[in-house]
Amino acid sequence: MSAPDETAIVRPTPAHAPVPLRVEPLTAAAFAPFGNVIESEGHAPMVINGGMTLRYHDLAGIDVGAQDGRALINFFDAQPYALPLAIASMERHPLGSQAFVPLDETAFLAVVAPGGGQLDESAIRAFVTNGRQGVNYKRGVWHHSLIVTRGPARFLVVDRGGEGHNCDVAELRGKYLIAE
Repeated sequence: MSAPDETAIVRPTPAHAPVPLRVEPLTAAAFAPFGNVIESEGHAPMVINGGMTLRYHDLAGIDVGAQDGRALINFFDAQPYALPLAIASMERHPLGSQAFVPLDETAFLAVVAPGGGQLDESAIRAFVTNGRQGVNYKRGVWHHSLIVTRGPARFLVVDRGGEGHNCDVAELRGKYLIAE
């Protein structure tokens, strides 16, 4: 994937030419409405295990308790998308948060919109990680599935298991493209 300034989502509107939505570098402040950035940078480590380990503690608020949920720890092996990529749908998990942490320093895209019953397409934003960051989507936040573009990548994923419907999918009305 190219530098963040070279990647854009383009959304055509009925009365206007396509409008680019710039892909932003992922920062904790910019991503706060959607969840947590999972990274050690900016966090003071705790020295543990007799000085042999640095622990970066409590980096994300994992939320899985709705309807007697339980935490799941998964590996996802993601295949790369070819660019340009048409974004046709987004999903949300109304019963729990969902965290994605790359295990091989792979940059990925987080395409998000605020949580709620209805997806607000006018509020879609796109972020690119630096390869050492993960994300934790808050419960109910709309997001696209995992997007990598540079080759296969493995992720540690923490999400919710248990009873109850926990995945809503919304088809987009507009046409969105991610292009280099």
